[in-house]
Amino acid sequence: MHAHTPTRTRRVLNRPCLCSRIFSFLDVVTLCRCAQVSRSWNVLALDGSNWQRIDLFDFQRDIEGRVVENISKRCGGFLRKLSLRGCLGVGDSALRTFSQNCRNIELLSLNGCTKITDSTCNSLSKFCPKLKHLDLASCTSITNLSLKALSEGCPLLEQLNISWCDQVTKDGVQALVRCCPGLKGLFLKGCTQLEDEALKHIGAHCPELVTLNLQTCSQITDEGLITICRGCHHLRSLCVSGCANITDAILHALGQNCPRIRILEVARCSQLTDVGFTTLARNCHELEKMDLEECVQITDGTLIQLSIHCPRLQVLSLSHCELITDDGIRHLGSGPCAHDRLEVIELDNCPLITDASLEHLKSCHSLDRIELYDCQQITRAGIKRLRTHLPNIKVHAYFAPVTPPPSVGGSRQRFCRCCILL
Repeated sequence: MHAHTPTRTRRVLNRPCLCSRIFSFLDVVTLCRCAQVSRSWNVLALDGSNWQRIDLFDFQRDIEGRVVENISKRCGGFLRKLSLRGCLGVGDSALRTFSQNCRNIELLSLNGCTKITDSTCNSLSKFCPKLKHLDLASCTSITNLSLKALSEGCPLLEQLNISWCDQVTKDGVQALVRCCPGLKGLFLKGCTQLEDEALKHIGAHCPELVTLNLQTCSQITDEGLITICRGCHHLRSLCVSGCANITDAILHALGQNCPRIRILEVARCSQLTDVGFTTLARNCHELEKMDLEECVQITDGTLIQLSIHCPRLQVLSLSHCELITDDGIRHLGSGPCAHDRLEVIELDNCPLITDASLEHLKSCHSLDRIELYDCQQITRAGIKRLRTHLPNIKVHAYFAPVTPPPSVGGSRQRFCRCCILL
């Protein structure tokens, strides 16, 4: 009898440890519910070690600053990842308390927290030296002072999103990249004051850069982007959609310097031609996603080169590429990417595309979605035939409402005037 007593005691003592282990896998909502079950569960659920990763986006977005302060006091040094995305009520004061209490934070999202100013970045710089990922997208009060502060106190920064922070200029970018050589992801979408000089600093100081988003940075030209290509050989994803000044020189530079690129978004870059895409395709065989919407000069020649040299292509947007014909789609549909890789193709406003293109795509067994808005030579019958081969495909198309025939004998037939979404 007595021999078994230590075993029973050991089991009882181990129960809290087991519960703590279980609680460590629970999300914020579940932990809060568990905290209301009993006094012992409250202690376990609110233990800071269980609050290492917090995302309030799907939980509650109208939180006040005091909630963030309370979380920071509870979690302390345990907290590694926090997302306050869309929490409009959180301001600099709460983030200062947070920074002081959570000095081991590595990932912080303040996306859409519009009350945030440079003061928050000063706090992060002073107290959070381990910060690696910071999202400040749409925090429009952010200026160059924030980037300078981050460069001084957060040297381990790997990913920074300052999209739509349109007060940032080359001076802020220069300060940042000189002191954060490990940057791998820079999201500068909508930073409309950036010019080629900023890109030259990135190209000179960010050899590890993998992802760069410059969408709608309309002042940049070939000169700055070529510097990026020459200095950032690890580049895998580049978005320059809406940068209307760039030419085929960029595609040549990518082909020569960044052969491992996988994602290229050049929508509305109307100066790009088949010549540039030929060089790109022949040198960059790992391309998986390409957005060529409104690249109005490209023809079937680009599709022929992609079909031959880019076997990993999964997503391709050709919307508003009005020179594309069925022949280009035929080559794409018979290329190495077609059978197992191609998942999405967008052909909105391609007036020369007919049902024949759908026939060429029927062997693309991985095709999940096709966009056909305003392709006036596409018919319902053609889509129906495609579906016999690809029954699960999502087809988005628009057909103008049928014109009602003249009424006969006083009876009036009613017709739906809505567009049809297939």
